[in-house]
Amino acid sequence: QVYLAESGGGLVQAGASLTLSCTTSGRPFETIAVGWFRQPPGKERVFVASISSTSKTYYADFLNGRFTVSRDNTKNTVSLHMNSLKPEDTAVYYCAANRFNNHPDYTPSADFEFGTWGQGTQVTVSS
Repeated sequence: QVYLAESGGGLVQAGASLTLSCTTSGRPFETIAVGWFRQPPGKERVFVASISSTSKTYYADFLNGRFTVSRDNTKNTVSLHMNSLKPEDTAVYYCAANRFNNHPDYTPSADFEFGTWGQGTQVTVSS
């Protein structure tokens, strides 16, 4: 069983940067691919980015290079670095761990590919 906890959310102004962290426990970190999703107010949850156990990354097209995901294997932590934030980035951000043990370069992106989710962290971007 893997456990995840997000942190780093908050209220920022448009154009600012923010880094979210996802700390995992309960399963060897090197076996975990982690994804980030977000759920804006009144909308469905959508995929943002994922990182494989070998640090291969995959991003949603709408990001246009503004976000990057990285992992620190010494701290069992995956980070989502968000730059040039816009009001439309306002959402609850969730991290999730892969359900299936696939190839080490596996970068899941669909909901069903994740088996465990964190509790979420709120990011609010003011205009």
